[in-house]
Amino acid sequence: MNKEEKQEIITKVTSLLKEIPSSMDIVKKGGNRHKRFQYLATHMVEKAIEKDALIVSENRMGIAILFKTSKKDDNFLKDIWTQIGLVLNVTGVRNAYRIVKNQNYIKKQRPQDGEYLYCWFWGILAESRGADTQVGKEMKDEFYRQANEYQIPLYAETRMRKNALVYQRFGFELFHEWQHPSGDTMYFLRYNPRPIENV
Repeated sequence: MNKEEKQEIITKVTSLLKEIPSSMDIVKKGGNRHKRFQYLATHMVEKAIEKDALIVSENRMGIAILFKTSKKDDNFLKDIWTQIGLVLNVTGVRNAYRIVKNQNYIKKQRPQDGEYLYCWFWGILAESRGADTQVGKEMKDEFYRQANEYQIPLYAETRMRKNALVYQRFGFELFHEWQHPSGDTMYFLRYNPRPIENV
């Protein structure tokens, strides 16, 4: 991926983040908020590229970040400098404690043993949304391809009810709901891969 392509993806992720309750929650209000969203988008895209977790639809209107991970990968100290950068440039110090507390609850809903796929981000730009577009299906097929290839479950969560319904329509199961401190309901979803049939 060249520099221009990477910048194009960061710009699109920046605009998608402004629609997502979880990112609107963590990005400090006031001042140059757009710049904070941009910093967060850059952090996410760079991490996705580094971990080979970036999925971009054929028409470049759908972007997802799908990590293959496990509980033991979740090393806060390893990422401490990035985290400090996020606190200074995105969340603000006052927000940070609340975010960490919420994240701890969210992480407890994911597998405590073994590997799994985690959909950290999935967004489709407005002009490519809707039942008559293929972008959502194309990306969902890629998620399932990876889950079935690795034979590990796939996890996602959302605070947007309509997105939770889309996930379920695509074959995810809703396994937990949480009354998020913001007042929203958070929906936790999982897709279990098809078992490989013995030949």
